[in-house]
Amino acid sequence: MEALRGRNVKIFDGELRRRQRANREYLMRLKSSNLLINFLLEAGRYPGRELPQDAHGGWESPVCQLRGHFLGHWLSAAAMHYAASNDHELKAKADAIIDELAECQKDNGGRWVGPIPEKYLDWIAKGKPVWAPQYTLHKVFMGLVDMYLYAGNTKALEIADKFADWFLDWSGQFTREKFDDILDVETGGMLEVWAELLHITGKEKYKTLLERYYRSRLFTPLLEGKDPLTNMHANTTIPEILGCARAYEVTGEQKWLDIVKAYWRCAVTERGCLATGGQTSGEVWMPKMKMKARLGDKNQEHCTVYNMIRLADFLFRHDPDPAYAQYIEYNLYNGIMAQTYYQEYYLTGNKHNNPSSGLLTYFLPMKAGLRKDWAGETDSFFCCHGTMVQANASLNRGIYYQEKDEIYVCQYFASELNTAINGEELKLVQAQDSMSGSLMNSSNTAGMQKLNELTAQHENMPGYRKYEFTVHTAKPLTFTLSLRIPEWIMAEASIYINGLLHGKTSDSSSFYRLSRQWKDGDKLVLILPIGIRFIPLPDDDSIGAFRYGPEVLAGICEKERILYVEDDDIASEIEMENEREWGSWRYFFKTKNQNPVIELRRIRDIGYEPFQVYFKVKRIQDK
Repeated sequence: MEALRGRNVKIFDGELRRRQRANREYLMRLKSSNLLINFLLEAGRYPGRELPQDAHGGWESPVCQLRGHFLGHWLSAAAMHYAASNDHELKAKADAIIDELAECQKDNGGRWVGPIPEKYLDWIAKGKPVWAPQYTLHKVFMGLVDMYLYAGNTKALEIADKFADWFLDWSGQFTREKFDDILDVETGGMLEVWAELLHITGKEKYKTLLERYYRSRLFTPLLEGKDPLTNMHANTTIPEILGCARAYEVTGEQKWLDIVKAYWRCAVTERGCLATGGQTSGEVWMPKMKMKARLGDKNQEHCTVYNMIRLADFLFRHDPDPAYAQYIEYNLYNGIMAQTYYQEYYLTGNKHNNPSSGLLTYFLPMKAGLRKDWAGETDSFFCCHGTMVQANASLNRGIYYQEKDEIYVCQYFASELNTAINGEELKLVQAQDSMSGSLMNSSNTAGMQKLNELTAQHENMPGYRKYEFTVHTAKPLTFTLSLRIPEWIMAEASIYINGLLHGKTSDSSSFYRLSRQWKDGDKLVLILPIGIRFIPLPDDDSIGAFRYGPEVLAGICEKERILYVEDDDIASEIEMENEREWGSWRYFFKTKNQNPVIELRRIRDIGYEPFQVYFKVKRIQDK
């Protein structure tokens, strides 16, 4: 199955487009000289005596052992932006950086192109503590490979191929047992890089590197059905499993796929998830189905969210189970969108001391009364800066997939798909009915009202999401359109073709398939009933969070609040308020019976306020 992406998928959704633009602008604002500085220093090419005043700080500081990791992410994100938009300005900047890296490689002797010294790897071989040098170097490889794959830069591939020779020689000097010790120090996605380079070049050396980087100390217990993950650093292992995934696609060897499936069972199926979709605390995996004691200030690292989405994407492509796409939806809304590029609602006359935007938060706290800790643009550069720019450069991925003459619709955003069925061009345009919950276009400004009969038909926000799909084709085409039915719907989904009811379903365990001859202009309408659900913790059903559709709601709370309810219908304690402002629906909620009232927002709309996700629930008679 093919994941449709790049210029095949155009995004029209206003919020996703805003994030794409913000991401692109951020990539352009960062000076190339500052992105390259650690590479220039290592190669002896830095011309100055002092660092520039605006040099990047945090993990990119020349005194940090992880310095230089971000450039790889930057190159990867730039390449993905180019693949989706044909942005030649951004590509020119990336190409110039590649040219400079080639010069650094020459001055380093023709192979090494790292922003850190070679001796770091010798140190970890000797047992000397060094902060994850292979993690850093993987980012360099990743950026180079993606610049080749998505932006067609052949020089980037040449640099990566020469750099790999260094690793081939270095890794070949150790026994299996000794190299397993080395692999215990975080390697990032080195395994994935070797698999990708094997696919691109076909060179035997990458088969050798694949086997050397086979981490049996992790893979063997997974295959044996054991749990090697609880309390283990999550994002050390996820990239290794992504490497197994790519190795399976390249080699076809079953062992790699078996490892991936075993990992997902251990990490997700048997472990359970927070209401947001995450499973981590303090960067480590929580115990299986035991999350109550782990609700703290460092839940849901952004890197784990991004990489687990990538893993779910792989599994879906090889086994189109809608549960993988559902997992992606929860993590997209309540992870990627909740932890990056925050922008408050524009409310005329609303004045406060908090900033109106935020760049990135490392974690998503689940302990009541805490705040998102927003990073600055150039003074942090912790790991999630990197996955932030990659995630927001790839927002058009995961919406559509294709297997021969079957199109899978997995996410619901205004967008356009361009593909081919049996050699015939097909355009599929997805639009959301503006009256069902997105921006409503009845007014352009507060002072210019466009008359629209529909505005009065929905006195309050409709209890459904309505999506319309229009087929564009030069001649009739026979294919299957498969729709994911979200598990969060409140009643049966309804499907209409050209105004006629085709069917209803509440089955989220399988796709709703429509196999027919489609003609130009055919319209399909999908109606998804939406509402609020209470999602309890796996290990305590008296503590839970609220989701509105796929989106987690967060209460604005200075300290922990207990919810008192009248009956078992806990979700009925939450109602909408201030739902309309001029031409837009607003997602503002409040409690009914609490004193004082608790205001709630979608967690992606929380900026600098203290908030609470999980609430202890008690009956009113127990108050």
